[in-house]
Amino acid sequence: MNTPTPHIQAKQGDFAKTVLMPGDPLRAKFIAENFLENAVLVNEVRGMLGYTGYYQGNRISVMGSGMGMPSMGIYSYELFHFYEVETIIRIGTAGGMGDDVKLRDVVLGIGACTNSNYAEQYGLSGTIAPICDFELAVKAMETAKRLGIPVKAGNILSSDLFYDGGKGKEQWRDMGVLAVEMEANALYLNAIQAHKKALCICTISDHIFTGEALSSADRQTSFSDMMKLALETAIG
Repeated sequence: MNTPTPHIQAKQGDFAKTVLMPGDPLRAKFIAENFLENAVLVNEVRGMLGYTGYYQGNRISVMGSGMGMPSMGIYSYELFHFYEVETIIRIGTAGGMGDDVKLRDVVLGIGACTNSNYAEQYGLSGTIAPICDFELAVKAMETAKRLGIPVKAGNILSSDLFYDGGKGKEQWRDMGVLAVEMEANALYLNAIQAHKKALCICTISDHIFTGEALSSADRQTSFSDMMKLALETAIG
């Protein structure tokens, strides 16, 4: 095993089989301190904080992924291939695009459309449609129903661009895409290639077309429904 890696200082066995991955490392710290018991810091290389602890007696890890598909691509690849992680659940923020998507809504990304060339590395003769793990998605839906958390499920868009002025978003919305974020496509492709499991659960932090938005403090600390759903799904 090639551990530690250039990006993760953890030793073999430091990570649980399931890792929750917010983009923001400070959100990983928040989850470890507020949701996990006996959490231990296992990575802080480049400030990308990672912790392993227990949730209701089940061993769980949480680590930041950074922003964008290149960063998610690196960390999820290393976790899948070098640390024997079996499941990664991305938890993060997304910009709403669908007309029925509101602030603080929880969205399950069943498929991850993209404007990225991340999949070019596989040399495929066509266009792959990256999707989450089906059993994990079903488990998340069942868990959400049990917890009384309303969720929307469908296609999301993983974009390489944050400051694009909303160009082309109307076309994605018209094709039924619910929200836009920046990491799920790379995560799903890495999981598919490694024969592992992945799911993206996002909370709507702003809306592309209405202009509504939550503050940065709200984004970091107020997504308890999403965090609870991810944790319960992970141990379910």
